[in-house]
Amino acid sequence: VRLSDLIKKMIDRSQQQELLRFNTIIDWILAQNPTMEFWISLCGQLAPLSAVVVFLSPMLTMLQIRKDQSVGDLPLLPYTSIICSAFVWTTYGILKEESKIWSCNGVGLVLGCLYFLLFARLCPPVSKTLPGSVKSHIYGATGLVFLCLGMSVWPGVGMIGNFGVVLCVFMFASPLAALKVVLRTKSAKAIPLPFTIASVLNCFFWTITGLFEMKDYAIYVPNLLGLSFSLIQVALKVIYYKNDYRGSVIESRGKKIALAS
Repeated sequence: VRLSDLIKKMIDRSQQQELLRFNTIIDWILAQNPTMEFWISLCGQLAPLSAVVVFLSPMLTMLQIRKDQSVGDLPLLPYTSIICSAFVWTTYGILKEESKIWSCNGVGLVLGCLYFLLFARLCPPVSKTLPGSVKSHIYGATGLVFLCLGMSVWPGVGMIGNFGVVLCVFMFASPLAALKVVLRTKSAKAIPLPFTIASVLNCFFWTITGLFEMKDYAIYVPNLLGLSFSLIQVALKVIYYKNDYRGSVIESRGKKIALAS
């Protein structure tokens, strides 16, 4: 017997014991609240749909890029991240035989590739805003694909889930990079409200589905964190709403005066 096989068996046995304990707690909670089953089932049906809506959110940006025939200072990284994350979760869903996971992420993978191809066709080969170069993004995404395929053989689906959790945390937290700018300028214009609301709903549905239906930490942990990050962004929009509204009114008046003169 190989050492790697023994290690894998020990890991699997430990995970099964922890999963059994967790499932017992969840079953007890559901037994105490029979009406929860309807809402859990509803969230389970809405979760894949909300994920597709989030994947479709860059479409307006893509249409604007195509119209302008330029990417401006926009980064390529978000679209590379969509491809990497969607591939990991599609693989995870297939291995777990969870159609709700692989179906919506399969759509995200196709859309991510389309976004990437359109963006790469119109962006410079190297730029600080990408960041790096188009080739480096291609090499990075290709390397992740082979790494994911390798992990599907050993150590298995559990490691792919853990890898997916890390990717999701980075993706959900990335908009908070503008937090310093928002606090310094006291303006939340940089935070896109429609996308943020879509993220709140998506993360909420997947948190409930992962926690009570799938009972899979790889689903509910990153989405719970994503829900927290998205709610912080919504809170910033509410806090600085008056400042943004005042700024929009002043800007509108300035344009009218300029046109009149």
